[in-house]
Amino acid sequence: MEIRRVTRVDEVLAAGHLFDERPSRPATVRFVADERHHLLIAYLDDGTPAAMITGVEMTHPDKGTEMFLYELGVDEAYQGRGIGKALVAALAELARTRGCFGMWVIADGDNTAALATYRRAGGASEDGQVVLAWAFDE
Repeated sequence: MEIRRVTRVDEVLAAGHLFDERPSRPATVRFVADERHHLLIAYLDDGTPAAMITGVEMTHPDKGTEMFLYELGVDEAYQGRGIGKALVAALAELARTRGCFGMWVIADGDNTAALATYRRAGGASEDGQVVLAWAFDE
């Protein structure tokens, strides 16, 4: 297995099955154009994209820069092999090299596979946190 940072639109679209929905070309162009947006893909030895992780660097004036782990997707056929954990570790290492002070993720409380992966990769729950969301009509 090889983990690579992907920066080309065609590479993202070729791994589209790893995302919740197929990536749109305009959003993908915008994503890869920003150096603070990161997409890592785990490729099998035969070149098959098996899993992906995305992260976004976020900077705040009084806190510095941290990495938001936006999404982790592992092809169902390759789950349970440690690929997700390897991707989380690779994104964390990238965050360190980019000067981030930490990394965080939001996961559904009933997504036991994701929570187990994040915990195996060193993530810890923070008590008292609440996530609120706004949805804007398109």
